Amino acid sequence: MPASGAEVPEFQPLPAQLTGLWRKRRDLAARAASDGLRVALPGLAGRWVEIVLSNDPAEGRDTLPDISFVGPDGRPGTVLPQEARGGGAFAWIGRLPEDVVALRVADPAGRVPVRLRRIAVHRLARPILAARGLLRDPGLTAQALAWRILGKKVRARGFLGRALRHRRVSGYEAWLGTHSLRRAERDGIAAEIAAWTDPPLISVLMPVHNPDPKVLRAALASLRAQLYPHWELCAVDDASTRPEIPRILSRAAEADPRIRVLTRPENGHIARATNDALGMARGAVCAFMDHDDALTEDALYEVARALRRDPDLVLIYSDEDKIDGRGRRFDPHFKACFDRELLYAQNYINHLTVVRTEALRAVGGLRPGFEGSQDHDLLLRLTDGLDPGRIRHIPRVLYHWRAAQGSGTFSDRSLARAEAARLRALEEVVAPWGGRAERGPGGFNRLIRPLPAPPPRVSAIIPTRDRAEILSVTLDGLLGATDYPDIEVIIVDNDSREPETAALFARYRDDPRVRVVPVAGAFNFSDLSNRGAAAATGPVLLFLNNDIEVLEPGWLAELVRHAVRPEIGAVGAKLLYPDHTIQHGGIVLGIGGVAGHSHLGVADADPGYFCRMVIAHEVSAVTGACLAMRADVFAAVGGFDAEALKVAFNDVDLCLKIRRAGYRIVWTPFARLIHHESKSRGAEDTPEKRKRFEGEVLTMLDRWGPELRADPYYNINLSRNSAHYRV
Repeated sequence: MPASGAEVPEFQPLPAQLTGLWRKRRDLAARAASDGLRVALPGLAGRWVEIVLSNDPAEGRDTLPDISFVGPDGRPGTVLPQEARGGGAFAWIGRLPEDVVALRVADPAGRVPVRLRRIAVHRLARPILAARGLLRDPGLTAQALAWRILGKKVRARGFLGRALRHRRVSGYEAWLGTHSLRRAERDGIAAEIAAWTDPPLISVLMPVHNPDPKVLRAALASLRAQLYPHWELCAVDDASTRPEIPRILSRAAEADPRIRVLTRPENGHIARATNDALGMARGAVCAFMDHDDALTEDALYEVARALRRDPDLVLIYSDEDKIDGRGRRFDPHFKACFDRELLYAQNYINHLTVVRTEALRAVGGLRPGFEGSQDHDLLLRLTDGLDPGRIRHIPRVLYHWRAAQGSGTFSDRSLARAEAARLRALEEVVAPWGGRAERGPGGFNRLIRPLPAPPPRVSAIIPTRDRAEILSVTLDGLLGATDYPDIEVIIVDNDSREPETAALFARYRDDPRVRVVPVAGAFNFSDLSNRGAAAATGPVLLFLNNDIEVLEPGWLAELVRHAVRPEIGAVGAKLLYPDHTIQHGGIVLGIGGVAGHSHLGVADADPGYFCRMVIAHEVSAVTGACLAMRADVFAAVGGFDAEALKVAFNDVDLCLKIRRAGYRIVWTPFARLIHHESKSRGAEDTPEKRKRFEGEVLTMLDRWGPELRADPYYNINLSRNSAHYRV
């Protein structure tokens, strides 16, 4: 909990009102607290309500406020999923808990949301509930009514709640319906821009070569429609042979002095044409735009806004989607904040990319000979050694990448050459420190990092209690099927009593690689792991569950290659259920209130969201079921919390401490293992276990609330109900 002396920001009272059920509208008491805004909910426990938060539509362009219920102990629960209503409004609908006292509303940093203008709580009568449920999901509502008639109230409430949360239009189509700009927002943007002093000039670089005239006109129209007026277009006609192209560009330049055109005498391909456009640029930053794509109307405003907030930025990029010949938008890419590991493998930054002009010129612009991957090559060179603090991701779709036939996209026609260029670009960046680039799954880059010579000892720490049949599989795989020369196994035995376990320990009694450390008492994963770490002699620690099955011999070497890197604090593996669906693809913060596994239940063969499951990338946390890290880092951050997090979330807490200490965390798919998921621990199926788990949830919310609400590697536009990268 926040300290009692924590400073509470000055609070201007917000309208918070209760309406509905034919009663007179009445005010609800709202007060500022050290962790956000508290709105009293007297007499509403167990009632069906709709909660609507309204931002100023002209200003509400930031993260939506988080809401959670507060119980009698004054502690907020998990964050509730909200539905965007458009115009800065967000809503939650459902039945309030029986012990609810208040509603907590906060921004991602745990403060009173400064852009929030109104809170409305609408009580919903049964006829209204039934009508809304029927509109959203008739089938679930019918089941709810049937269970209600049979007197099964709890079951009926469950079905009705699911029906009310169902969206009739799903996926990206629904998202677009609530995230388009409205007049009030446009007016607010225009007023904001008008008040700026010395607004930055943005140079848009556009190489042009024989596009369909229709899509070129659309690209130019999207530029002229920008809400931000301080831009220039540097268009270079790369010796187009279609006679319409120079006429379209010439007329555009005549109609708008911000548009300048250079015509090349011969075709030099995209890198040379873009560099010619760079030579024309007069702006502080350059935005890259293809001749057949389109910008959203607020694209350059968002870029300028980011520059005004942080003038030291060198690289800015946004989310994007695709657009077809009919103007239909699809396949959105909601990206992570800067992820160097992911960029090594693929150009996830892509569109919209904006680079400071002086930095772009300093690296020589685009390089001829890397056609098809010229942008990826540029970004690898530009970001090599660049402070991530000078890179900004804008979590808004600002760019439409045209997928229509005839758009003239170079990489689509020359995939093999593009892959070769991408590999060569990575090889040049990593070769100085011994890295090696290989073709990975799906044609993406795979970076092979050097393993120290000799490889460091790895101390594998395995807490266990009986279940010799699964522990033997783990030990056999670790000691007999793993290609690594120096492994120490520390079995932390927590009161095993079965004769089969004693026999297994006896089997390994004479193996100098194996030690058994007995620890009596109740199961406490954190304490057992800490004791194992204290007994370890290796510079690399491997925390491993007793239900892990080895699939491939090179998995441990892959983990060590990352763990020994000085900037990396921990590394995790790809864990599969026995049916070869994904159990662990990294951990995403905020899922279900605290954290959840990425791509849970997805088939191993599925590449995942934009191939995340076949590419090494950074994450905020990895599971303690298979976690490798250096022993000195483990000691520096204080190890696992054996007091407040004995069983659940101790791995997430450890990883957040590692990140707070300045280290990064990597998940790699090139270490694949089977995880038989807590077979010896058991389920949370007793009142004592449930109470302990609830306490651990509250510990995480109190300790890491702001971090749990803003995972830098999971886009804010994606659902927090599960980590399947869906809107």
